[in-house]
Amino acid sequence: MGGTEQKYVSEAFESNWVAPLGPNVDNFEKDLCQFTGAKHAAALSAGTAALHLALILSDVKQDDLVICQSFTFSASANPITYQGAIPVFVDSEEETWNMCPVQLEKAIKACLSGEIEIKKKGKVGAKKPKAIIPVHLYGMPAKMDEIMAIAKKYDIPVIEDAAESLGSTYKDKQTGTFGKFSILSFNGNKIITTSGGGALLSNDETLIQKARFLATQARDNAPHYQHSHIGYNYRMSNIVAGIGRGQMEVLPERVKQRRAVYQWYNAYFQNVNNTKGYNIVLQPEAEGSLSNRWLTAVLIDPERNKGLTKERLRLALEQENIESRPLWKPMHLQPVFDYAPFFGNGTSKKLFDQGLCLPSSSNMTEENMQRIKVVLDRVLL
Repeated sequence: MGGTEQKYVSEAFESNWVAPLGPNVDNFEKDLCQFTGAKHAAALSAGTAALHLALILSDVKQDDLVICQSFTFSASANPITYQGAIPVFVDSEEETWNMCPVQLEKAIKACLSGEIEIKKKGKVGAKKPKAIIPVHLYGMPAKMDEIMAIAKKYDIPVIEDAAESLGSTYKDKQTGTFGKFSILSFNGNKIITTSGGGALLSNDETLIQKARFLATQARDNAPHYQHSHIGYNYRMSNIVAGIGRGQMEVLPERVKQRRAVYQWYNAYFQNVNNTKGYNIVLQPEAEGSLSNRWLTAVLIDPERNKGLTKERLRLALEQENIESRPLWKPMHLQPVFDYAPFFGNGTSKKLFDQGLCLPSSSNMTEENMQRIKVVLDRVLL
């Protein structure tokens, strides 16, 4: 917490405005727009809720095709199935670890030509995908120029998953401002948090108004409770939004802190690579991009690191009660999505096989870093 969150939460209590909606929600939405440059925002209960509404507003329905980055958390793909649609997974490229533009275009062409095949069901017929969902993984901006050019070429809307990348920029423009829709997450582990929550961003005011309508149970404008559409209980509460307002005040500092953690790791691994003959690779930052470095992740190829594996390092850290985690397991390798088509060359699987997320909290202390260093020294030196 930054320190001012309690003030906004107290205001909500003092005014007895603790239910969904309220002044904190309105002002939090304004703060998000001012920071990102998006014209309109709807504060919601979760990033997943934001993505679900974006798919609904993109007219995604039963048996439609939606292209989604495979190398991501399941929340990027789950809402596709809420609509009964079919996810078409696309592999990553090595420069950013995000959606590969080459594989993206292959997937689109396959959809348009009727080559998409569903396990145990066969081919689904020629269909134009209803949406493309790229993800800015671990805060690293995807190759948005190429992705947006392909999306424009085939006239397919982009839903930008910026859940992990608030505060990151691509060619001096904030992530979350490229797609027709963009989604943010304020879950407890994100760079800023409202304990739980998310937001939907768009430059289209009408679409955001529709999102707010659907997120408040789609109640019609009538003196009685009347509903002409299926609605959802997806709006953010005034208390949660108060936390968000305080968090927005410290977001630039959080980005600075996370990048400082990355720089510490980068200096350490550069040293052991140069002096001890290792080849441990950190997630690269492509030219023109600035990552918030939400998480610092490394790749450890045993063949290039004296037999060292990510699992050996993870277990060594775990012995000292220091948590690290493997990179996301790609969606096309998940049992729940084993039926879904995939376009790729194995990049995301290699990243999963070799990758580890290291402790990267904004409040990492020098003592924390030294505890990590002791373990790294023991394993590597």
